Amino acid sequence: MDSKKLQAYELIQERDLSGIKAKGTLLRHKKSGARIALIENYDDNKVFSIAFRTPPEDSTGLPHILEHSVLCGSKEFPAKDPFVELVKGSLNTFLNAMTYPDKTVYPIASCNDQDFQNLMHVYMDAVFYPNIYESDKTFRQEGWSYELEDPDGELKYNGVVYNEMKGAFSSPDGVLDRMILNSLFPDTSYSNESGGDPDAIPSLTYEDFLNFHRKYYHPSNSYIYLYGDMDMEEKLQWLDEKYLSRFEKAEIDSEIRLQKPFDEPVEWKRYYSIAANESEEMNTYLSYNKVIGTSLDEKLYLAFSILDYALLSAPGAPLKKALTDAGIGHDILGSYDNGIYQPTFSVIAKNAEESQKEEFVRVIESTLEKIVKEGIDPDALTAGINYHEFRYREADFGSYPKGLMYGLQMFDSWLYDEESPFLHIEALDTFAFLKEQISTSYYEDLIQKYFLDNTHASIVMICPKKGLTAEADQKLHQKLQDYKAGLSREEVEKLVQDTKDLRAYQEEPTPPEILEKIPVLKVSDISEDIAPIYNEEQKAGGVPCICHPIDTNGIGYLTLIFDLRTLSEKEIPYAGLLQAVLGIIDTEHYEYGKLFNEINRRTGGIETSLEMYTDVTKVKEKEFRPTFEIKTKAMYGQLPFALSMMEEILMRSVLTDEKRIKEILDMLKSRLQMKFLSAGHSSAVLRAMSYSSPLACFKDMTNGIEYYETVSRIADHFEEEKDRLMEMLQTISRKVFRKDRMIVSYTGEPESKEPVLQEIEKFSGCLHTEEVEESGFQLTCAKKNEGFQTSSKVQYVAMAGNFIDAGAEYHGALQILKVIMGYEYLWQNIRVKGGAYGCMSSFNKLGEGYFVSYRDPHLKNTLEIYQGVTEYLRNFDVSDRDMTKFIIGTISNMDQPMTPATKGDRSMNLYMNHVTEEMIRKERLEVLRATQQDIRNLADIVEKVLQADQICVIGNEDKIEQEKEIFTEVKALF
Repeated sequence: MDSKKLQAYELIQERDLSGIKAKGTLLRHKKSGARIALIENYDDNKVFSIAFRTPPEDSTGLPHILEHSVLCGSKEFPAKDPFVELVKGSLNTFLNAMTYPDKTVYPIASCNDQDFQNLMHVYMDAVFYPNIYESDKTFRQEGWSYELEDPDGELKYNGVVYNEMKGAFSSPDGVLDRMILNSLFPDTSYSNESGGDPDAIPSLTYEDFLNFHRKYYHPSNSYIYLYGDMDMEEKLQWLDEKYLSRFEKAEIDSEIRLQKPFDEPVEWKRYYSIAANESEEMNTYLSYNKVIGTSLDEKLYLAFSILDYALLSAPGAPLKKALTDAGIGHDILGSYDNGIYQPTFSVIAKNAEESQKEEFVRVIESTLEKIVKEGIDPDALTAGINYHEFRYREADFGSYPKGLMYGLQMFDSWLYDEESPFLHIEALDTFAFLKEQISTSYYEDLIQKYFLDNTHASIVMICPKKGLTAEADQKLHQKLQDYKAGLSREEVEKLVQDTKDLRAYQEEPTPPEILEKIPVLKVSDISEDIAPIYNEEQKAGGVPCICHPIDTNGIGYLTLIFDLRTLSEKEIPYAGLLQAVLGIIDTEHYEYGKLFNEINRRTGGIETSLEMYTDVTKVKEKEFRPTFEIKTKAMYGQLPFALSMMEEILMRSVLTDEKRIKEILDMLKSRLQMKFLSAGHSSAVLRAMSYSSPLACFKDMTNGIEYYETVSRIADHFEEEKDRLMEMLQTISRKVFRKDRMIVSYTGEPESKEPVLQEIEKFSGCLHTEEVEESGFQLTCAKKNEGFQTSSKVQYVAMAGNFIDAGAEYHGALQILKVIMGYEYLWQNIRVKGGAYGCMSSFNKLGEGYFVSYRDPHLKNTLEIYQGVTEYLRNFDVSDRDMTKFIIGTISNMDQPMTPATKGDRSMNLYMNHVTEEMIRKERLEVLRATQQDIRNLADIVEKVLQADQICVIGNEDKIEQEKEIFTEVKALF
């Protein structure tokens, strides 16, 4: 790109971003004052985002509600929900919007040039010309509104963001995160909740909502980002001519201000709600929090990530170990947040007692003083640096485009210094500097300055209190009824009419001529080709090795897979415990902290997991292959070392260390509780499916609610259980880690394969060979229909079943159904009208289908909506254009870009599940050629899923009690 040709822009700087193999350019739009950063490279997964600095002035959730609302129709695209229309019919690889404590970001990504341009156009129009000024209905739908069905009915609040944040405020971890931020920055915008406090949201007025948009959504307050392989000149000219040139530069005060340091630490104590059945003992959260300079110091920015690893996050790290040994809390966590202007570092003890606060602080500070005096373990620092540098160089962010992640990281400096967008994404020099400091007092000096001598600190306690949710609900109920009682008859009638008007607006379809303004690709734009499969079968000393020859830039990805079908039903939960223990317990040659550091010093890490595979050609038999997997990634030259460490973990772990096993169990119990509260939808789905699916039953026993119950039982009765537990762990190890139960997956360049196969042959000779008793692998499923009560203010409502069990067959159109449900029927009824934050469904080749809601204020009503799916499908009738959108949206889900590691994992999964290229091609063609009749035909399949009537709900204890007739069993989750 020749920036001199772009007369509308001023060139601020150009940078060679060698660390990420790209060129960086910083521009400013002369007329409007918009800031623009470009990253040019050869990545065809292009990214665009526009962001605004949006410091919240209170906790009404204004930035969050506006983020939702601007995507609900604009000047050029006046449909009620262009965002949803885009998701239905776009080949996007990412499409969303996010609210942070100090910014709101609207990013999109796509590999298709026309699609990318379409998405840019809709997003630019949305942020600058939203329809929010035309009526208050979007504000009431997405933010909050009074809901009154009839004059004699109960007055309620509803709104998508209102219900989302009720869910977010139900999690003690979420409450703690907010309190830490609020406690450290009482005089800045960080003292407010940008997402919205449910108690404050209903005080937000429509006029304040509009004024916030008028003030902050202007190009002079914007940050525009373009990344990837595209014609940058063309994009910049389009941005200028179509949008930016229409605005004059404006003075907008959105500065994120610095908090003046404290003269002495502050202490905060707040409460969170627990269910009536939960104990208040050992349920307090203690946190020790410090402010660490600013995010404009690139050395501090990374150095404290390294210190987080070395002091706290790595197993066996000294702060974690000292607090655990002192009996303070059952789970010690570290948190370093460098995504705000003044980064924060927190040490957190979960499942502690309020009375332990003084000891908590004393242990932390005495341990840090000792470390400053005696020095940090250099191996831990080296491991921490290698851990972060490996991930920086690999740039593998899973399903998230790396261009998106680079763009978000740029805000960690750009937002606070408009000439420093590339500060943190060009990090090789900083890593080199940090390595050089290992032999000096640099890290010890940082600890002294920013921890021990730093008075800009807080001690925050979050204490449990029974009945808080019920008390708050009662107060809210009374407040709303008192408010209603003070209204005139005419005012009450107006509330009823407003409720009806909003419902009518939500139900009114957008006219076709308006929908057609949103650009849509054609099915003919999509290739019928499938992504290649990279599988080559080899043998190494008799062990099957499936090699995936892929260019991986010098990194080898190796997975050892062990068949678990030799286990009995009673041993299965213990396989989950074995997986949790291995790698973070002592071995014959290493103390567990040293083991972890040694691995991370020379590799990209070693992980364990339990996986499940099914022969898709025999789904009616319901046979599946559960596996224990241990995987590593390392530069080719380090793979022999990685394998030696895998042998150390599998064959030489000390599975009789009572103290360490108890620590792991307590930590595991805590992490599972966090998962249930933050992602209860996935746990509810798994449980509902386990009523009839042996595969789901296995997953539930090793990572779901059944697993949690096992972990809790053993942890709470450890003295009685420990001998049996240790015996089980050793027995399962002998049964599983054997050459005849092993298969290998390896992803790397072809020339790297032979040395790896030789190492595998050597490794296989070290596995167990003694005779073991073989068990008959069989699982018993039983329908339970459970309601699990928590202190949450919202529900996760799941319904599941199996259509193949009921005689139906899988068809590729079921993939389209997922899009139709998620962005049409369920979206309209559960999210738009019902106010839930999310709704999902899925139907797979095993015949398993489910519907689930996320942060849902309803329960029974949601189940009734699920029952309405069959009638909706039987009457399914949409335009050809809409049908095209559903098909394209489905292909978008199927065609996500893959990293080298993902390509290898996908290929291995297909191999293990017996999925052939022909099957994938058949499914793709069934999607591409699907007709509306194919969708109508799915009604019978869905009906069979619903007839199974497998229900599981995780949610508010009072709500579940009120509707307990739905369930066979109601019980407390914790």
